[in-house]
Amino acid sequence: MSFKRLDQEDVVISSEVVTGPVWTNNVTTLAEFYTSSVQANSTPGSFYLDVYQTGSILDEAQVQFSLAYADKVGSGSVLFNTGVTSASPTSVNYGTYRNLILADEEANFTFGSVTSPYFYIISFERSRFKEKLLPGTFELRLVTGTANVVLSDTSADVTSLTFTDAGRVYELKGLMSGSTTPITTGSPLFTASGSYGKIFPDIGVILLNGQALDAPAAAGGLELGTERNSNTNDRNARKLYNAIAAGGAFRMNNEETVTSNFVFVRARNGEFNYSTNPSYLTGSGEVRVPLLINDPRSYITSVGLYNDNNDLLAVAKLSRPLLKDSRKEALVRIKLDF
Repeated sequence: MSFKRLDQEDVVISSEVVTGPVWTNNVTTLAEFYTSSVQANSTPGSFYLDVYQTGSILDEAQVQFSLAYADKVGSGSVLFNTGVTSASPTSVNYGTYRNLILADEEANFTFGSVTSPYFYIISFERSRFKEKLLPGTFELRLVTGTANVVLSDTSADVTSLTFTDAGRVYELKGLMSGSTTPITTGSPLFTASGSYGKIFPDIGVILLNGQALDAPAAAGGLELGTERNSNTNDRNARKLYNAIAAGGAFRMNNEETVTSNFVFVRARNGEFNYSTNPSYLTGSGEVRVPLLINDPRSYITSVGLYNDNNDLLAVAKLSRPLLKDSRKEALVRIKLDF
C-alpha cells in the first residue's frame, strides 16, 4: 500500500440538476391506484388515505402519495370532544397547512381570488419527490359520473414567481374532456369558485379547491359531492380517490440538484511501481521474480481515500487491474455523489 497526498487542484466540485418521474420504477404516468382496505375502513380513513401503485398487501407495494380532506370549521369528521365545536381531524388538517403555508393562524386560503373554507390535499412521499417537484410536469385527470377534467399548473403562464412560507406556489388550471382551451371565467380564474387549486413544488404538496371540484359540470366543476356535515365521518378523501382512480392518469416529475466531488488521483511514471504485497518478496526479503528488479511493475486494483488521520473514508474499485510500470502514467478519476 502506497500513499500520496492530494493537491488542491486534484479535487473538483460540480453540480447538476437531475429530473425524473416521482413514481416507483420511474413510471412516467401512474395509471393504477390502490388503497388499503384496513386503513380505508378505519376512522382515520374517513379523512386520510395512502395511495399505492399496486395492491397494498403485495411486497412491491409502496405509498406514492396521500390524500386528505381539510375543513376550516371541522366538518366531515367526528369531533375530538363534543364539548369543543369545530375541533376535529379535518380542522386540524386545515390548521396544519395554514401554519405550514400561510404562517398565520387567522389567514384564509384563496384559490385565484376566491376564498374557500375547505380543500383537498395531495401530499407526495418524501422519497418520491426528492428535493422538489418539477413545475410544468403536473397533469392529473379527474373523472366523475358527470365530468372529466384534466388539471395542470400555470408555471408556463406566469411571468413572475409567487412565494409563500412553503416556497413557490402556482395555481392549477383545467381542461374539460375534448376541449383545447382552459375553462376560465377571467384570468387567472378557471371556475366561478376560483382556480382548481395550488401546487407547492418545494414541499411536495398540492391543494385542490373543494368549491371548484364541487361546482356544476357546466361551470367547469366535477360535481364531486363533498359533504360537510358536523360531527360526521363523511369520507370525503374517498370521493377524491374515486375521481383520481376513474381518471387513470397522474403525471408528475421530481427535480434535485446532485453535487459531485471529482477526485483525480495521478500515478506518475516513477510512482506505485512496487507492490507491498508480501508475495512480491521471498522470505529473505529479496524480489521473488528477478525480472522485476530492474523493471518493477505492479497492478493497481483499488484506490482508497484517507483523511489526515489516516482514516479510510472511501474506496474506489477499478473495473479491472491496471498495469503500472516506469513507462506508464495513470490517471484515476473518482466521482463521489452526495
